[in-house]
Amino acid sequence: MEYEDQINQTIGPKYQCLLFDLDDTLYPLSSGLSREVTKNIQEYMIKKLGLEEENVPELCASLYKYYGTTMAGLKAIGYDFDYDDFHGFVHGRLPYKMLKPDPVLRNLLLSLPVRKVIFTNADKNHAARVLNRLGLEDCFEGIICFETLNPKNNGNSSADGAKFISNTVIFDMSNYSACPDSELELPSTPVVCKPFEKAFEQVFEIANINPQKTLFFDDSIRNLQTGKNMGLHTVWVGTSHGTDSVDHALESIHNIREALPELWEADEKAENIRYSGKVSVETTVRA
Repeated sequence: MEYEDQINQTIGPKYQCLLFDLDDTLYPLSSGLSREVTKNIQEYMIKKLGLEEENVPELCASLYKYYGTTMAGLKAIGYDFDYDDFHGFVHGRLPYKMLKPDPVLRNLLLSLPVRKVIFTNADKNHAARVLNRLGLEDCFEGIICFETLNPKNNGNSSADGAKFISNTVIFDMSNYSACPDSELELPSTPVVCKPFEKAFEQVFEIANINPQKTLFFDDSIRNLQTGKNMGLHTVWVGTSHGTDSVDHALESIHNIREALPELWEADEKAENIRYSGKVSVETTVRA
């Protein structure tokens, strides 16, 4: 075995990969973009799925609570629509100008000597536009998004947009939310997304990630709880108040260097050890 390989195995970097959520993590909630997303989702539910306007806000919140995304919840309870149609309506009309280039974050990310991967529930077009607006499009090794985890032939049944099937029974979420501990069983969703373990398992396989050597950044405590249970080291972005479910908490992603200096120091220590080790070997050989 080569000497440097022996050194790498001995000291081993604590983190081999940094896994980043996208929305409200790489940019702040205060940007207002998430509010626009919610508005578009609710409008889609009214205009495309025919829901009564007065029922939409509560249903939207309930589906997000139980399924991680409103889309996943809508699919679970019986609505049939095309994924691309949904994303086009919800994300395609967003005012991305609300996001500004972030050269500070760009420099931080580029200086990190660790693999960096995006893990988002959003579609690829949205992810690309957000990263482009932030000036971070070349800062990541790859993007794992909705299409990555939900291939075209998986549950995308309504190719002509959205429709309500009259003979389809829609699960009563309001009844379930009122009595969540009843014998009523919550239907499963065909959508693979955070915060469910299946999504994380696929990400680990796709990106060749060792969770024990990966630091996961997200603004959602539910996503972080799942990540923690799956072996990831976790960072809650958007608050400075940590919990037992997270290893670190950052008010802003810009605080990453102050809160996690070891991400840079580990690489410097490894280089120093390699250099010192080589000198020691050469000295022994000469003797």
